[in-house]
Amino acid sequence: MTLKSVKEYVAAIRDRYYRATKEEKGQILDEFVKVTGYHRKAAIRLLTAIVKTTTGHRGRPAQYHSTIPSLKVIWEASDRLCSKRLQPFLPELIQVLRRNNELHLDADTQARLIKMSPATMDRLLVPYRQAGGRKSSSTTHSKDLLKNTIPIRTFTDWQENKPGFLEIDLVAHCGENVAGFYLNTLSAVDVASGWLECAPVWGKSQIKVRQAVQRVNQRLPFLLLGLDSDNGSEFINQYFNRYCQQKQITFTRSRSYKKNDSCYVEQKNGNIVRRLVGYERYSSKAAYQCLDRLYYLVRLHVNFFQPTMKLISKTWHGARVHKVYETAQTPYQRLLRLKVLKESRQKELAAIYNGLNPIRLLKQINENLEQLWKLADRSGSSVTPIMRQ
Repeated sequence: MTLKSVKEYVAAIRDRYYRATKEEKGQILDEFVKVTGYHRKAAIRLLTAIVKTTTGHRGRPAQYHSTIPSLKVIWEASDRLCSKRLQPFLPELIQVLRRNNELHLDADTQARLIKMSPATMDRLLVPYRQAGGRKSSSTTHSKDLLKNTIPIRTFTDWQENKPGFLEIDLVAHCGENVAGFYLNTLSAVDVASGWLECAPVWGKSQIKVRQAVQRVNQRLPFLLLGLDSDNGSEFINQYFNRYCQQKQITFTRSRSYKKNDSCYVEQKNGNIVRRLVGYERYSSKAAYQCLDRLYYLVRLHVNFFQPTMKLISKTWHGARVHKVYETAQTPYQRLLRLKVLKESRQKELAAIYNGLNPIRLLKQINENLEQLWKLADRSGSSVTPIMRQ
């Protein structure tokens, strides 16, 4: 007999087995064993098994289903942050969205959103998450010039708890061909606060890179104290080294082929620059101007509305590593907590923050991205000739 036939046979004789006397049960078991070939004990277990009937959804009743639309709006306004970074910032972000009339919540929904755990957020947002991306070509070329005179700084050396020490890197917008002229992005990340500054670079010359660094320096809300770069010739040269000496900026470099030495800026390169701009080739003046507008908006959204978690400690237990992170905070919140801003600059940042609408910022970012993608060089394998500004 097949398993399905056995189940049907059990269902047919179970009621008769329950109502039968002891002698009649023995006869029923004899018949069942003879027909199915089952062991007598197995037959008893099947005939005496309690039939479980379940109605509805198992487990606790759903209490967050009605919050999904509001949670999705908040998540989109944060530019799709991970839940561990979003959850601590949720109460403040709700206030910002309500202040700008972008979100309308009743008291009960707001209370449930605030008490929601990161794991619950992840489960509710699963249908809306998307993943993708591809690797880019490396354009960093190591030079021996000045390398022996510039001190090496590894990721374990970053112990400064004072804003002003930045990791910098260049992101190439060269498509799949590193030959010829193309635009670059200078990324700069403050180690202590996580403050991000990005600036487009016209090519990769020493003069243009230094000018981009100067622009970043002017926009920082704090004093620039140190710069740490990779071993690319756009940074390791006499021109840039002299600039740092004149500005009294501590200049260090990472080890060759050790990207983890520049982990802060490398993370932003992937999470911000590559995720938004992508991997297309850009070489026109219009694309440069569009990148400049884009990074101004990205700067506001990332520094004021995207909290990050900083690693506090690591403990090794055999082969396992236990990491402890601080509560997620935005770079702006960290600067306020560190109390390093001048009063005038603090008031200036507060005025900027109170006038920002994260949803409107994202719309403007997307509009500029649409314009930028139309300006990409899609001429196949052909190389754009060198252009001068």
